[in-house]
Amino acid sequence: MAMITAHTFDFLNELKKHNYKEWFDENRKWYESVKKEYYAFTAQVLESMKQTDDSLDLLTARDCVFRINRDIRFSKDKSPYKTNLGIFLAPYGRKKDLAGYYIHIEPGGSFAGGGLYMPMPEQLKKVRREIHYDYPTFKAILENPTFTQHFRGLDKDPGQLLKNPPKDYSADDPAIEYLKYKSFTAVTDLPDRIVLGDDFLTNLTELLTAIKPLITFLNSALLTDENGESIV
Repeated sequence: MAMITAHTFDFLNELKKHNYKEWFDENRKWYESVKKEYYAFTAQVLESMKQTDDSLDLLTARDCVFRINRDIRFSKDKSPYKTNLGIFLAPYGRKKDLAGYYIHIEPGGSFAGGGLYMPMPEQLKKVRREIHYDYPTFKAILENPTFTQHFRGLDKDPGQLLKNPPKDYSADDPAIEYLKYKSFTAVTDLPDRIVLGDDFLTNLTELLTAIKPLITFLNSALLTDENGESIV
Protein backbone atom coordinates (compact mmCIF):
# COMPACT_ATOMS: atom_id res chain seq x y z
CA MET A 1 0.00 0.00 0.00
CA ALA A 2 1.30 3.44 -0.98
CA MET A 3 1.79 5.84 1.90
CA ILE A 4 3.00 9.33 2.66
CA THR A 5 6.29 8.81 4.50
CA ALA A 6 8.85 10.81 6.46
CA HIS A 7 10.92 10.79 3.26
CA THR A 8 8.39 13.15 1.68
CA PHE A 9 8.01 15.30 4.80
CA ASP A 10 11.78 15.67 5.05
CA PHE A 11 11.92 16.89 1.46
CA LEU A 12 9.13 19.43 1.98
CA ASN A 13 10.77 20.73 5.15
CA GLU A 14 14.10 21.18 3.39
CA LEU A 15 12.45 22.79 0.37
CA LYS A 16 10.84 25.31 2.69
CA LYS A 17 14.31 26.27 3.94
CA HIS A 18 15.91 26.30 0.48
CA ASN A 19 13.17 27.44 -1.88
CA TYR A 20 15.31 28.35 -4.87
CA LYS A 21 16.14 26.70 -8.19
CA GLU A 22 19.76 25.80 -7.47
CA TRP A 23 18.87 23.73 -4.42
CA PHE A 24 15.97 22.09 -6.23
CA ASP A 25 18.16 21.13 -9.17
CA GLU A 26 20.77 19.64 -6.84
CA ASN A 27 18.07 17.57 -5.16
CA ARG A 28 16.03 16.63 -8.22
CA LYS A 29 16.46 12.90 -7.63
CA TRP A 30 15.02 13.35 -4.15
CA TYR A 31 12.09 15.25 -5.63
CA GLU A 32 11.51 12.56 -8.25
CA SER A 33 11.25 9.90 -5.53
CA VAL A 34 8.82 12.13 -3.60
CA LYS A 35 6.80 12.66 -6.77
CA LYS A 36 6.59 8.90 -7.30
CA GLU A 37 5.27 8.46 -3.76
CA TYR A 38 2.83 11.37 -4.27
CA TYR A 39 1.40 9.89 -7.48
CA ALA A 40 1.14 6.38 -6.03
CA PHE A 41 -0.72 7.64 -2.96
CA THR A 42 -3.02 9.77 -5.10
CA ALA A 43 -3.87 6.74 -7.22
CA GLN A 44 -4.83 4.78 -4.11
CA VAL A 45 -6.98 7.61 -2.73
CA LEU A 46 -8.74 7.88 -6.07
CA GLU A 47 -9.39 4.15 -6.37
CA SER A 48 -10.67 4.06 -2.80
CA MET A 49 -13.08 6.97 -3.40
CA LYS A 50 -14.31 5.51 -6.69
CA GLN A 51 -15.93 2.77 -4.60
CA THR A 52 -18.37 5.32 -3.16
CA ASP A 53 -18.49 8.08 -5.82
CA ASP A 54 -18.90 7.00 -9.43
CA SER A 55 -18.58 10.60 -10.65
CA LEU A 56 -14.82 10.04 -10.23
CA ASP A 57 -14.70 7.00 -12.52
CA LEU A 58 -13.04 8.69 -15.49
CA LEU A 59 -10.26 10.31 -13.46
CA THR A 60 -6.66 9.12 -13.26
CA ALA A 61 -4.08 10.11 -10.65
CA ARG A 62 -2.52 12.52 -13.14
CA ASP A 63 -5.84 14.43 -13.27
CA CYS A 64 -5.76 14.95 -9.49
CA VAL A 65 -2.25 16.23 -8.76
CA PHE A 66 -0.61 19.65 -9.03
CA ARG A 67 2.71 20.84 -10.38
CA ILE A 68 5.21 21.80 -7.71
CA ASN A 69 6.08 25.03 -9.52
CA ARG A 70 4.27 28.11 -8.25
CA ASP A 71 2.69 30.66 -10.57
CA ILE A 72 4.60 33.76 -9.46
CA ARG A 73 3.52 36.12 -12.25
CA PHE A 74 1.14 38.11 -10.05
CA SER A 75 2.56 37.28 -6.63
CA LYS A 76 4.83 39.33 -4.39
CA ASP A 77 6.23 36.03 -3.12
CA LYS A 78 8.65 34.92 -5.81
CA SER A 79 9.49 31.55 -4.22
CA PRO A 80 9.47 29.21 -7.21
CA TYR A 81 8.14 26.05 -5.54
CA LYS A 82 5.17 24.96 -3.47
CA THR A 83 6.07 23.44 -0.11
CA ASN A 84 3.01 21.22 0.02
CA LEU A 85 1.40 18.48 -2.04
CA GLY A 86 -2.20 18.89 -3.12
CA ILE A 87 -4.71 16.33 -4.35
CA PHE A 88 -8.03 17.40 -5.89
CA LEU A 89 -10.62 14.80 -6.84
CA ALA A 90 -12.90 16.69 -9.22
CA PRO A 91 -16.12 14.93 -10.23
CA TYR A 92 -16.39 14.66 -14.02
CA GLY A 93 -12.93 16.25 -14.39
CA ARG A 94 -11.37 19.60 -13.49
CA LYS A 95 -12.62 21.43 -16.56
CA LYS A 96 -16.20 21.57 -15.27
CA ASP A 97 -15.28 23.69 -12.22
CA LEU A 98 -17.39 21.68 -9.82
CA ALA A 99 -17.23 21.00 -6.10
CA GLY A 100 -14.70 18.30 -5.23
CA TYR A 101 -12.54 16.63 -2.60
CA TYR A 102 -9.26 18.20 -1.54
CA ILE A 103 -6.24 16.87 0.39
CA HIS A 104 -3.43 19.20 1.44
CA ILE A 105 -0.23 17.51 2.62
CA GLU A 106 2.29 19.74 4.40
CA PRO A 107 4.39 19.11 7.52
CA GLY A 108 2.56 20.74 10.40
CA GLY A 109 -0.23 22.04 8.14
CA SER A 110 -2.08 19.14 6.51
CA PHE A 111 -5.86 19.16 6.11
CA ALA A 112 -8.57 17.54 4.02
CA GLY A 113 -12.19 18.01 3.07
CA GLY A 114 -13.70 19.67 0.06
CA GLY A 115 -16.51 21.69 -1.41
CA LEU A 116 -16.73 24.66 -3.75
CA TYR A 117 -14.22 27.48 -3.33
CA MET A 118 -14.84 30.99 -4.69
CA PRO A 119 -17.25 30.01 -7.49
CA MET A 120 -17.93 32.38 -10.38
CA PRO A 121 -21.09 34.54 -10.08
CA GLU A 122 -23.25 32.26 -12.22
CA GLN A 123 -22.19 29.20 -10.21
CA LEU A 124 -22.79 31.00 -6.92
CA LYS A 125 -26.25 32.00 -8.12
CA LYS A 126 -27.11 28.36 -8.84
CA VAL A 127 -25.91 27.13 -5.44
CA ARG A 128 -27.81 29.83 -3.57
CA ARG A 129 -30.95 29.02 -5.52
CA GLU A 130 -30.63 25.33 -4.64
CA ILE A 131 -30.04 26.07 -0.95
CA HIS A 132 -33.06 28.41 -0.92
CA TYR A 133 -35.41 25.88 -2.58
CA ASP A 134 -34.15 22.79 -0.78
CA TYR A 135 -32.91 24.12 2.53
CA PRO A 136 -34.18 21.13 4.57
CA THR A 137 -31.92 18.79 2.58
CA PHE A 138 -28.93 21.13 2.83
CA LYS A 139 -29.44 21.60 6.57
CA ALA A 140 -29.77 17.85 7.10
CA ILE A 141 -26.46 17.25 5.31
CA LEU A 142 -24.63 19.67 7.60
CA GLU A 143 -26.29 18.25 10.72
CA ASN A 144 -25.78 14.59 9.83
CA PRO A 145 -23.71 12.89 12.57
CA THR A 146 -21.39 11.37 9.99
CA PHE A 147 -20.56 14.88 8.76
CA THR A 148 -20.33 16.52 12.18
CA GLN A 149 -18.03 13.75 13.40
CA HIS A 150 -15.37 15.08 11.03
CA PHE A 151 -16.27 18.71 10.31
CA ARG A 152 -17.39 21.72 12.33
CA GLY A 153 -19.77 23.01 9.69
CA LEU A 154 -18.84 25.10 6.67
CA ASP A 155 -15.63 27.11 6.85
CA LYS A 156 -16.31 30.69 7.93
CA ASP A 157 -13.66 32.72 6.16
CA PRO A 158 -14.61 36.38 6.83
CA GLY A 159 -13.58 37.25 3.30
CA GLN A 160 -16.07 34.74 1.94
CA LEU A 161 -19.15 35.94 3.84
CA LEU A 162 -21.55 38.72 2.94
CA LYS A 163 -22.60 41.12 5.70
CA ASN A 164 -26.04 41.61 4.18
CA PRO A 165 -28.45 39.27 2.39
CA PRO A 166 -27.59 38.71 -1.27
CA LYS A 167 -29.74 40.25 -3.95
CA ASP A 168 -33.18 38.61 -4.36
CA TYR A 169 -33.17 37.08 -0.87
CA SER A 170 -34.79 38.45 2.28
CA ALA A 171 -33.24 38.65 5.72
CA ASP A 172 -35.93 36.32 7.12
CA ASP A 173 -35.20 33.51 4.67
CA PRO A 174 -34.72 30.32 6.75
CA ALA A 175 -31.47 29.67 4.87
CA ILE A 176 -30.14 33.23 5.06
CA GLU A 177 -27.09 32.23 7.16
CA TYR A 178 -25.85 30.06 4.29
CA LEU A 179 -27.07 32.28 1.47
CA LYS A 180 -24.49 34.84 2.63
CA TYR A 181 -21.62 32.44 1.91
CA LYS A 182 -19.47 33.03 -1.18
CA SER A 183 -17.61 29.71 -0.76
CA PHE A 184 -18.95 26.38 0.45
CA THR A 185 -16.10 24.34 1.89
CA ALA A 186 -15.44 22.21 4.95
CA VAL A 187 -12.02 20.97 6.00
CA THR A 188 -10.45 19.38 9.03
CA ASP A 189 -6.82 19.53 10.16
CA LEU A 190 -4.69 16.40 9.92
CA PRO A 191 -1.86 16.03 12.47
CA ASP A 192 1.45 14.73 11.10
CA ARG A 193 1.05 11.48 13.05
CA ILE A 194 -2.18 10.78 11.13
CA VAL A 195 -0.70 11.62 7.73
CA LEU A 196 2.36 9.46 8.36
CA GLY A 197 0.36 6.67 10.00
CA ASP A 198 -0.26 3.23 8.54
CA ASP A 199 -4.03 3.87 8.51
CA PHE A 200 -3.94 7.22 6.74
CA LEU A 201 -5.66 5.98 3.57
CA THR A 202 -8.45 4.38 5.60
CA ASN A 203 -8.92 7.46 7.77
CA LEU A 204 -8.81 9.76 4.75
CA THR A 205 -11.38 7.72 2.83
CA GLU A 206 -13.72 7.84 5.83
CA LEU A 207 -13.30 11.61 6.11
CA LEU A 208 -13.86 12.26 2.40
CA THR A 209 -16.86 9.95 2.30
CA ALA A 210 -18.40 12.00 5.11
CA ILE A 211 -18.34 15.11 2.92
CA LYS A 212 -19.67 13.37 -0.21
CA PRO A 213 -23.34 14.36 0.40
CA LEU A 214 -22.34 18.05 0.52
CA ILE A 215 -20.35 17.75 -2.70
CA THR A 216 -23.21 15.88 -4.38
CA PHE A 217 -25.67 18.60 -3.32
CA LEU A 218 -23.48 21.41 -4.61
CA ASN A 219 -22.84 19.68 -7.91
CA SER A 220 -26.49 18.87 -8.42
CA ALA A 221 -27.06 22.63 -8.36
CA LEU A 222 -24.16 23.38 -10.70
CA LEU A 223 -25.13 20.69 -13.20
CA THR A 224 -28.65 21.97 -13.84
CA ASP A 225 -29.96 24.89 -15.86
CA GLU A 226 -32.49 27.50 -14.75
CA ASN A 227 -35.32 25.07 -15.56
CA GLY A 228 -33.86 22.35 -13.37
CA GLU A 229 -32.73 20.28 -16.35
CA SER A 230 -29.44 18.38 -16.21
CA ILE A 231 -26.57 19.80 -18.25
CA VAL A 232 -24.20 16.84 -17.82
